[in-house]
Amino acid sequence: MERAATRTPVDPTADARPLDVRWLGQVPYQDALDLQASLVVERRANSVPDQLVFLEHPHVITMGSSSSEGHVLLGPEELRERGIQLFEVGRGGDVTYHGPGQLVGYPVLDLKPDRTDLHRYLRDLEDVLIGALGAFGLRGEREPGFTGVWVGGAKIAAIGVRVSSGWITSHGFALNVSTDLEFFGTVVPCGITDRRMTSLEKELGRPPGPDEVRRAVVRSFADVFDRVIVTN
Repeated sequence: MERAATRTPVDPTADARPLDVRWLGQVPYQDALDLQASLVVERRANSVPDQLVFLEHPHVITMGSSSSEGHVLLGPEELRERGIQLFEVGRGGDVTYHGPGQLVGYPVLDLKPDRTDLHRYLRDLEDVLIGALGAFGLRGEREPGFTGVWVGGAKIAAIGVRVSSGWITSHGFALNVSTDLEFFGTVVPCGITDRRMTSLEKELGRPPGPDEVRRAVVRSFADVFDRVIVTN
């Protein structure tokens, strides 16, 4: 896979941990799972710094540890006909959809020593996305009792993570940029039946530049997690 990085200028003297940011383009879901597994091992061994992998997936539905089979609304044959893969994965959360036009971020971080709190980590990821949306003049919000980010009552970003031994994270978040929202009709997104989905394109009335979106997320991530963006 191509390994091109999105970079944000930073102060190299800052007292913060390094974060290697990669943009991999469109990556099949299984390949992304394999990459994350490798990075978790490397990060646990401290052979790589913290990672933030950006990519996009072909059409795929993923089922987390809290998923109900009834939240996938198409049968196997219909999924094949529409070119949608289905995966059961080891992250938290319910069913979600990934596809073209969606920015997926997989942070592989060592949360030790000061962030060994799953609840805080989820809230921090929400803060990252809320900050990134603010760069576009949008007010991202939380919904009580749910994980993710909303704009005007519509969900724009999903979060589902895994924290493995040694407090190393994987999986992450998906921000709808110019996603075809009709594909969310194939699932009950995150098990929530009474919320509509939205995207940056829908809220802004224009498709934002992918590089612009990634830069906004990287800046916000570095701020929230106190990381210095590095070139690998």
